[in-house]
Amino acid sequence: MSGSRARQNFAKECEDALNKQINMELQAAYDYMAFFTYFDRDDVAFPRAAEFFRKASHEEREHAEKLAKYVNKRGGRVQYSDIKTPCKTEFSGLVDAMNTALAMEKAVNEVSHTHKHTCTCIHSYLVMHTPIFLDKLFVQL
Repeated sequence: MSGSRARQNFAKECEDALNKQINMELQAAYDYMAFFTYFDRDDVAFPRAAEFFRKASHEEREHAEKLAKYVNKRGGRVQYSDIKTPCKTEFSGLVDAMNTALAMEKAVNEVSHTHKHTCTCIHSYLVMHTPIFLDKLFVQL
């Protein structure tokens, strides 16, 4: 694979950090899809929670798409890693699911702080979107 002619002032370290973030966003989308299907089951039947997690899944995927588009725009290459089995597929209740979701959001946000000095775009992007997730968490449920 040849290098991009569009690449300029885009450090490999920043590209790697963005790729890590993209993969974390995609993993979160996959995990939230598992949350959605749990709350959508006939024996659980919590439609508002199911809808919340369905939207959260779509939102995480959109974050990954925006970051991937940015990497491409800068002349970088998006590198995908394997998606793991969802972190959890059964819950003792809504509080358990929300605590798991909060831990996931913290983990995704932690990556931005790890690479903050080399890739401030991740940090500013997540700082802007994490509070929105938390606001939705309390408004919709």
